[in-house]
Amino acid sequence: MKRLLLIALAAVATVAAPVGGAAALSPTLRIAIVHTVSGCHVWQTGTTTRGPVTKVTLARGARLELRATCPMDFDVAQLSGPKLALGARRMYAGTTRTIVFRNLVVYRLTAKNVQSPEQQGLQTLGAANTLTLTVVVR
Repeated sequence: MKRLLLIALAAVATVAAPVGGAAALSPTLRIAIVHTVSGCHVWQTGTTTRGPVTKVTLARGARLELRATCPMDFDVAQLSGPKLALGARRMYAGTTRTIVFRNLVVYRLTAKNVQSPEQQGLQTLGAANTLTLTVVVR
């Protein structure tokens, strides 16, 4: 009976153990692409609207969780900094992508909508914009 109890406890401990070690402890910044009537798209963290061009500072090893909440799809590209593991260029509406920043440098990313607001039945004041995100890793 003791042996079965030990085996069961070991199994529970294995399933409950955190995955990724130190990576699981890294801070995560969640940022979303949202649609607005003025200018089409903006970056947003929580309930704070940051605008189409924004700058964030992260600690080395931090993760950025990027989510496309707008009904449009986006092409995400890296303009500067050491190559990041961005995955596929196209990011579809409703999807989330996690990016890890390991080097102490400045990165610059863009997100450009694939469809026009008119194709998606959305109204905007002005032309659709390309979002720019600068990430400073310290």
